[in-house]
Amino acid sequence: MAEALAEARRAAGEGEVPIGAVVAFEGRVVGRGRNARERLADPTAHAEILALQEAARALGRWRLTGATLYATLEPCPMCAGALVNARIDRLVYAVADPKAGAAGTLFDIPRDARLNHRVQVEAGVLAEECGQVLTDFFRARRK
Repeated sequence: MAEALAEARRAAGEGEVPIGAVVAFEGRVVGRGRNARERLADPTAHAEILALQEAARALGRWRLTGATLYATLEPCPMCAGALVNARIDRLVYAVADPKAGAAGTLFDIPRDARLNHRVQVEAGVLAEECGQVLTDFFRARRK
């Protein structure tokens, strides 16, 4: 999660909402992402999507079984769906998202038994630190 937090801080430095994600496989980071919607003018350029894309390229396959995605904020419906489609084994996130969270807060896409794959979910890892980065970013934007 510390690596995802570093990505979130990079995003903040670029003027993006500070959300970061990394994909780990067999003890090493194989994909990194940070929000880049503003920079890329792309509504799908969420940290999780970019980390999944990089991981797929690094591993040479779209099925990311055996991998864990770490995210500083609970994934939205798009990103949660991408985790299922990528066959990620595990999601670990820091902060719940009451406005768009789709991994247990508003929806629970990763664990929905109606889907063809389920993702193990763990929440609250480094929540205070990741939450503070978001709080500081939005406080500064309101000034």
